[in-house]
Amino acid sequence: MRDFVFTLDTVRFDDSYVPADGTRLTTNFANLARGAQRQQNLRNVMRMIDNRFNTLAHWDNPESDRYSVALDIVTVNMAVADEAESFPLIEVLQTTIIDHKTGQQRAGIVGNNFSSYVRDYDFSVLLRAHLAGGASGAPAGFGDLHGNLFKSLVASDVFTARFAAPPVICISVSESKAYQRTANTHPVLGAEYSTEGWSLTDQYFQKMGLQARYFMPPGSVAPFAFYCAGDLLNDYTPLQLIGTIATMETFQKIYRPEIYNANSAAGQHFKPSLKNEDYAPTRIFYDREERTRLGIAQGQFTQQHFIAPYGAVLDQWSAQYAR
Repeated sequence: MRDFVFTLDTVRFDDSYVPADGTRLTTNFANLARGAQRQQNLRNVMRMIDNRFNTLAHWDNPESDRYSVALDIVTVNMAVADEAESFPLIEVLQTTIIDHKTGQQRAGIVGNNFSSYVRDYDFSVLLRAHLAGGASGAPAGFGDLHGNLFKSLVASDVFTARFAAPPVICISVSESKAYQRTANTHPVLGAEYSTEGWSLTDQYFQKMGLQARYFMPPGSVAPFAFYCAGDLLNDYTPLQLIGTIATMETFQKIYRPEIYNANSAAGQHFKPSLKNEDYAPTRIFYDREERTRLGIAQGQFTQQHFIAPYGAVLDQWSAQYAR
């Protein structure tokens, strides 16, 4: 049985960022760094993140300018031990909180955004073919390999040596579900919501060892799905949570303005919809149709360069890992 070797590469995400050749072009940060307006896009994004952070971290911050957020893109490469070439398995974001009053830099949360070539394959190739054939639901074992690869990464020496706390992923809530506000309120994460049953995305993240909770932070207009392996409310400091909220709310305002830049906030009962017309678009252009096309292309790339050559080894390893 051959071993898998993980390596981590890091690049700063700022207004000079240029996506590397192996970066998934559909991922949030890479999509913004393309085209004639790329640099202005990136500056606007970082300004939005900093402004939102200072709004939430309002204590001892009278001018709302005490903090800024630095973002690093962490690329996880995976190689079979006796093979020379590695595959860009996953990309996540690491936040760093800069306190301009004290000069301190504090490590934020790793995760936030989640980009995965194997997830592209699962959803854009495997699931697509399954549904096109007239079947319903998801194929047997859907997400098992991806989940085991992620859990193996998080448990690896290379990951635990770099990051002190488990990752947190923050994404949009599912359009397939309705959400009810609960009585639970967190001072930073805000009002907690619940839903009946799990969406396909929730189930996919569960196989990665991550459980979903839904919160609408103060000043937000819709809840977010937070996926965490540990204790979301107690394992992270308020500033760390604010860094994730500020970063991912900014991305979602750009990518799903119908939900996250709506003109009215979610009430007691909330059903997200991209068909909502009462919202304010941002000045940052984003092509959702292109993202769908690229998702399929990237899933096919994964099938050709990762699943096809290593499928038997991957399946054998995954079956043993799950025991």
